[in-house]
Amino acid sequence: MVGRLRLGTDTARPAPWRNWAGTARSQPVHVARPRDVSEIAEAVTVAAKDGFTVRPRGSGHSFTSIAATDGVAIDLGEWSGVVRADRENHLVTVRSGTPLHRLNAELHRLGMAMANLGDIDAQTISGAISTGTHGTGARLGGLSTQVRALELVLADGSVVTCSPDERPDLFSAARVGLGALGVISTVTLQCVPAFALQAREFPQPLDAILERFDPLCDSEDHVEFHWFPHSDRVQVKHNIRLPADASIAPLSRARQFYEYEVMENSAFGLVCKLGRAVPSVVPTLNRVCASLWSERSYSDHSFRVFTTPRRVRFVETEYAVPRESLHDMLREFRAAIPRLRHPVIVPVEVRVAAADDIPLSTAYGRDSAYIAIHQYVGMPYREYFDCFERIAGAVGGRPHWGKMHTLDASVLATRYPRFDDFRALRATVDPNGVFRNAYLDTVLGPV
Repeated sequence: MVGRLRLGTDTARPAPWRNWAGTARSQPVHVARPRDVSEIAEAVTVAAKDGFTVRPRGSGHSFTSIAATDGVAIDLGEWSGVVRADRENHLVTVRSGTPLHRLNAELHRLGMAMANLGDIDAQTISGAISTGTHGTGARLGGLSTQVRALELVLADGSVVTCSPDERPDLFSAARVGLGALGVISTVTLQCVPAFALQAREFPQPLDAILERFDPLCDSEDHVEFHWFPHSDRVQVKHNIRLPADASIAPLSRARQFYEYEVMENSAFGLVCKLGRAVPSVVPTLNRVCASLWSERSYSDHSFRVFTTPRRVRFVETEYAVPRESLHDMLREFRAAIPRLRHPVIVPVEVRVAAADDIPLSTAYGRDSAYIAIHQYVGMPYREYFDCFERIAGAVGGRPHWGKMHTLDASVLATRYPRFDDFRALRATVDPNGVFRNAYLDTVLGPV
């Protein structure tokens, strides 16, 4: 516990921290590992008293420095699990350090599921909602739209609950709060009865899928596609919700191992290493990989279809753009890629989400298309990311809060209608900047 030592006089400094992608590093003066809400509150109170800033951290799966601190880090790894479940109303309250893969398993055991998920389940629930994690589905919002109440520890150490009926302004903002308003201690989620998905994945020319992408998104539950930049082929994925009494036909364990571990991780990892060593062969490797895409159809419990293991390390940026801008943006982006000095080996991912009313949500006030671009670790990416950011910015694109970008508060304020409302609330609940760090100073400005 933090209170048992005077911060700044502790001689045993913790090990340096780095995120999953290696794009962020920091050296905290102390790491608190709370096991209950009182220990979270004590960590915040003592750190503030001793003049240190505080940052909560989860799995480190954000590509930005959002969790980095040279003050006190609150590691939520020991604060995990379901607190209570209301099966009749499908409400679940969960500790903030619970990783999504554990949450999904717990919900399944309770006969429930999250209505939508992203494709990675390594994040903690609090980190996922705080940075605006989302899945795909034209009628569905991001994970934060499934939140019904939050418990937070504020900068003065007080513990507060917020919901649409209790401190609604704080609730509205904290659902995508960047960890700037307090340390989330519990999250209450509106879940749904457990359901299964029929998954169909198939290759198609890029122009062909763009012609039918909008009607496909509007008619199917979940649609996305992956595109190798130096090819004209994509892998389309769409998932249809099955009736409650439907039987499932999942991939066999052998097929899962081959598809995910052998092909999508081990083999693709070797391809990326070859491309990094010999960049001139990347376009050819892209075309070969795209030609190997094949049709796959199966059904399984929802969380097993939504998420897949990702072991090949990459860097990433992602922008949300108005859905009606997607085609023009992709056309310009596609034309720009051959002019890059360095080739791109990791596919582009395109997804959609419904508009919501959360102030710092990338889908605030507009139906959105999400374009995520990646590069293998150790390969040049700056020119590629800058090109993409310029094209996305021309249509008012908003960067994912957990992924790399170069925008600061002066630009972001023009992209979010309620940006100043969020900053005003932040100044009220954290007037001394206890939860600030360099990333927040950049994207939100000083307190």
